[in-house]
Amino acid sequence: MSLRREAVRVLDAWSAPDPAQEQLRSTYLQHLLRHPDGMSRSCSPDHLTASALVVSHDHRCVLLTLHARLGRWLQTGGHCEDDRSLHGAALREAQEESGVAALVIDPVPVLLSRHQVPCGPVRPAHHLDVQHVCVAPCAAVPVRSEESLDLAWFGVQELPEQTDDSLRDLVSACLVRLRHPVSSRQSSSSQGSPATADTPSR
Repeated sequence: MSLRREAVRVLDAWSAPDPAQEQLRSTYLQHLLRHPDGMSRSCSPDHLTASALVVSHDHRCVLLTLHARLGRWLQTGGHCEDDRSLHGAALREAQEESGVAALVIDPVPVLLSRHQVPCGPVRPAHHLDVQHVCVAPCAAVPVRSEESLDLAWFGVQELPEQTDDSLRDLVSACLVRLRHPVSSRQSSSSQGSPATADTPSR
């Protein structure tokens, strides 16, 4: 199955938490129906991306990266490449940007985020981001990649000033997901199992 078809399947099965997220879900699906290359950065001005918020094993901290171009602390994430799934792309990006290999990701998206980015030849351009949560193993030691200016753990109640409400919303939603893993048709139709405290990718 192609990554585009897999993304359509996942988004079609996903239950949005509120009307605004449902509207984004519909927007993403329409985008993929209109654009065969909608998963690729070559699709201008908008294309799907995948990200993951890395949460510590005890759910007390989140690992954020200081984006070099935007100058803001964000979750890990980026463009889809030769990935088989959205959560696979998010996990790959999380591992590359955090330096932590043994991350466990929840395959079911947590939130969607359409945001403007300095990307591609056509402006304004937007990333149609599909956001996930993953849990790091105990005593994980992150290693900053060349893509970011900094990489650091922050307490879930002590997020840095150089961020925005969208990240704060994602942190809150991820903590809720970790406390209440998805058990509906979403999880049964996706590969893998939700990340929990006992089973630990922008």
